[in-house]
Amino acid sequence: MKSGDYSYIWQADDWPRWRYDLAALAAPMADVSRAQGLLLGRLSDVGLALRDQASLAALTEDVIKTSEIEGEALNVESVRSSIARRMGVEIGALARIDRHVEGVVDMVLDATGNATAPVDQARLFGWHAALFPTGYSGLSRINVGAWRDDAGGPMQVISGPIGRQRVHYEAPPASRLEPETARFLDWLNAPAGQVSEPPLIKAGLGHLWFVTLHPFDDGNGRIARAIGDLLLTRADGSPQRFYSLSAQIQRDRKTYYEMLERTQKGAMDVTGWLLWFLDSLHRALDQAQLTLDAVLAKARFWQHWGPLSLNERQIKLLNKLLDNFDGKLTTSKWAAIAKCSPDTALRDITDLLERGVLKKADAGGRSTSYELTDAPR
Repeated sequence: MKSGDYSYIWQADDWPRWRYDLAALAAPMADVSRAQGLLLGRLSDVGLALRDQASLAALTEDVIKTSEIEGEALNVESVRSSIARRMGVEIGALARIDRHVEGVVDMVLDATGNATAPVDQARLFGWHAALFPTGYSGLSRINVGAWRDDAGGPMQVISGPIGRQRVHYEAPPASRLEPETARFLDWLNAPAGQVSEPPLIKAGLGHLWFVTLHPFDDGNGRIARAIGDLLLTRADGSPQRFYSLSAQIQRDRKTYYEMLERTQKGAMDVTGWLLWFLDSLHRALDQAQLTLDAVLAKARFWQHWGPLSLNERQIKLLNKLLDNFDGKLTTSKWAAIAKCSPDTALRDITDLLERGVLKKADAGGRSTSYELTDAPR
């Protein structure tokens, strides 16, 4: 597919003069703003501790999902512990944290917690170095904290087995990166009064512009999403995050890549990309309402059952159930997670059944499973 006489958007004569139909975007922007208002309105009615818990949940999901989009799985407990420690939020025993998790957390928290600070080359290089603390991406050594040099050929986004690979996108040559990134950063850091884009539109454009430049050997998608989060934080006017756009992108990953490819091979009118971006943002805000429901339900649960004298294993497993435990809780799973014997696990569960904290699940099967008893409202 070609647009005019070029293959990629950065080859257009009018690059990077973004065009979009503001009239077509007005209603989706209003819908997003309304959804933001509804979420913030609910959050204003809960205490600081619950807002911190909601923010912890959103940031944890953001870190996990921005890595999952790139096919990388991080340990949820490690990520949650890393963020909780930095936020000063009490979550009980902290999980072991590795330096790779720390690096992704560093980037996300710097992008959102210091959103008003200028983004310069040194800051981007710092984010990149945090993502690749060993200097390697998998088994490949890469340029860390520096723009790519294309020594191995042009930067391409490809898929498929060797010999039958498909090129989805080719980025601008490395020789253009210095002026291209300088122009991008000037636009990114321009005061609100000096730019014509509404804040939500700027967030969508910032994400697209950076990932189109693809200035690093690896990590471009994660940094592009961090830039989008930074611009959304500026748009929200609050450093505290309560929703995760990366999580929504992960849920719709196939369409995300299709929209990127279509846009990067299209014309400078990016209305289609921005419509998709705003729709994804709206759905991320809707999902945040469900996350807040879970935070409030967890608070009610512990408010009701907290006076009970429980051991550390029971507290740990109950919190796992409250945090959307994957699958069915059985005695064997309890023993594996709590690192105890099956007999000890059964005693823990029997105690909670007798107190009314747990109940046997209705679903049948070879193994008895257990679920939480609803706490009274």
